[in-house]
Amino acid sequence: MATRQEARLAIFECVEVFYNRVRLQSALGFKSPVDFEQQLN
Repeated sequence: MATRQEARLAIFECVEVFYNRVRLQSALGFKSPVDFEQQLN
């Protein structure tokens, strides 16, 4: 990474794209947040 801002952006994207949306969450019955939300609709 060339700059601190680029590092922050890369970490943010990793958390928002993978960790929070794709990763299975035990509180949601081991479903991803996207799958859980689709189940509600």
